[in-house]
Amino acid sequence: MTVSQEKALYEFLDTVPGPFTLDDVVGFIRKKDPKRLAKLASEAAFFINIRNIAFKLGTKRWISRRGYFEGSFFVITPTRQELQNGILIPGHRCVPFANPALLPHEYQFFWQNSKIPFTTSEGSPEDFYPYYSILGEEYAPQYVARDNPENESAYNDDPYAEPAEVSIQTVDMRNIYRKTSFIPGDRFVVQTKDWKDGVFYIEKVGKDEWPQAELDEWFQAAEEGFKNSFTLLGPGASTDEQIAFAYWYGGERMRNVPAYSLEDFFYEKTDRIETTAYGIESRFWFSGKDIPDCKGLMLNQMHPDMTAVENILYKNSIPISEYAVQAYVLDAFYRKDTNAKSLIKRIVPPCVEMEKYEYNYLAGYISRLLVECKEIYNVFQDRTFGPIRQRIGELHTAVIELAVRLQKSNIDPAWLPKHTFIILSQIQEHTSGLLEDLDTVNVDEAPSEDELDTIDNSLDSMIETYEDIKELVRETLDNFRRSQLTIVRRRGEDKETAPGRLIQINLGGTNVWRRIVLPESALLTELHTVIQTVFGWENKNVFQFSQEKWGTGEAADIAPRAEIGELIGKGISELIYEYENKWTVRILILSRAETDSKTGKGDARFFAVGTGAYGGHSAPPRCVAGEGAAPPEFIEGPLRFRRYLSALERGNETERQTAVRVLGVDFDPGSFDMEQINRKLNSVYTLKTRAGKERPQ
Repeated sequence: MTVSQEKALYEFLDTVPGPFTLDDVVGFIRKKDPKRLAKLASEAAFFINIRNIAFKLGTKRWISRRGYFEGSFFVITPTRQELQNGILIPGHRCVPFANPALLPHEYQFFWQNSKIPFTTSEGSPEDFYPYYSILGEEYAPQYVARDNPENESAYNDDPYAEPAEVSIQTVDMRNIYRKTSFIPGDRFVVQTKDWKDGVFYIEKVGKDEWPQAELDEWFQAAEEGFKNSFTLLGPGASTDEQIAFAYWYGGERMRNVPAYSLEDFFYEKTDRIETTAYGIESRFWFSGKDIPDCKGLMLNQMHPDMTAVENILYKNSIPISEYAVQAYVLDAFYRKDTNAKSLIKRIVPPCVEMEKYEYNYLAGYISRLLVECKEIYNVFQDRTFGPIRQRIGELHTAVIELAVRLQKSNIDPAWLPKHTFIILSQIQEHTSGLLEDLDTVNVDEAPSEDELDTIDNSLDSMIETYEDIKELVRETLDNFRRSQLTIVRRRGEDKETAPGRLIQINLGGTNVWRRIVLPESALLTELHTVIQTVFGWENKNVFQFSQEKWGTGEAADIAPRAEIGELIGKGISELIYEYENKWTVRILILSRAETDSKTGKGDARFFAVGTGAYGGHSAPPRCVAGEGAAPPEFIEGPLRFRRYLSALERGNETERQTAVRVLGVDFDPGSFDMEQINRKLNSVYTLKTRAGKERPQ
């Protein structure tokens, strides 16, 4: 599809009131742009499905979000702060019942057929962020900044510090709260009257008016809807998309009342769903479980109608459009380096091994672009955009190069820092989008000065994130290479070696992890003891091991008397360790580490491990790496743990004192004492010979 055809598709989806067919879509697009019609039907169908911009009803038949949500009902529960100030903060309250292209202050609310006016509320940014958190905690500052020009300027003045005070547009509810004697716990039932323009009608419902059984029915539909959304959609492109599909999979019941508000559901009611990290963003996910990383750059953001050049780049793990390539060409003129070979190296780093015909095709395309742009490029007009475009291009090239080098290395992705490829993908996608915006030859409207300031600030943040992940990757690669070194023996020596394994232990829903060395002959009951020890727990609850396909919720129990080596022989390299339905630990069986079975000594970098036959001489498992202080085992899971950590960092005095009482006076979230952990392993875990001797349970 052409750019105008793509715009026409979105226009169609914004206006169509009910179910539609592929013929409906194609007919609408043809009227807007009759060019390139040969593949229009297949491209439009692919675009709708791959971008998840409508709900599929069957073959070549869908319903738009407008058609699905318009006329539906949902709930808003005002907070005490809002009641005290006589306001309602739209924030994330109307997701997914409003057009995501609208900002919250652009919504329109009606009470008894009269439009409710907006007013202005002032406060610190932290006062308002919780009202935008469902959209993604990382995006809350952007929503506050975009509420009005004054906020945006205040944020751009110093990108490393938040403004002391901001103002946002809020719904003036003083008369309504007073006339209805509104009290904490009362709710508003909200009906979407116009999804496209964000028009809503509200009415009050008392906090005890709805039967609990009907609320429970909605709650069950919601949990099932989110489970299916995660399983079938994955983390999605945004939390808005996740939630929209949760309502789709949750069915008609989720779009009617009685119901809970999304805030009540997420933060008060459910213990199966929580916010979790997704690279530099956040998503909702199964409670206590991490979203798994991918094995390379995420290549799902491209158009379904890629050109020959885009296809070549995509095939070589560079998912950018021709508009981004043209931005690189403009950058070449700004640099005063229009050599085609140099330019291609910036677009395609040397570590990317292209086929000869691919390189020649790309070189011909670049050469033609250089000739075309030479006639229209004006260095004086480009003084504003050139420096930012250059920095963006350099970051994009660096991200591509690092990602490709990691893909070509033989490192197990489990070794890499958490969400390495997801983070690189997010930076790559954002920088490629910015390059498109700065293709000032082809864009309809170049970014304004304020928009350039925002881009520049976001670029600083992305560069900092990239440098951090690059340094962590460098350290990881050094450790990985050392782990692959074998013991060098002098000629004539004949020492037996016993297989040991590096085991990665990740505590789901947290940033806490440990890496240990354990014999392949160790039982899972012994691994249980190790987990308890390295997390400082006291084995007070029941546990079980299982093999699970991440994100499906399906699991098969594994006998605790199974050996690590047996699991490896069956091709099992990932396990789930569940501890009293509170904590879920992801266990990754990594590379082999050989040890001397006569002395118990192995590579000094990985300490000594016990032998497979136990041979009368053995040494305890050792912790060789890790991060973060583990939570006390009695805390009710990672969500509560993170709330305590948040209270320590930015809670009020009462919240902070509660967190200190629960976590302990000396609790330091960032602490990790490997020597202390190994002393504990030494004292509580001694492997013995099997012959007549009991192994630890």
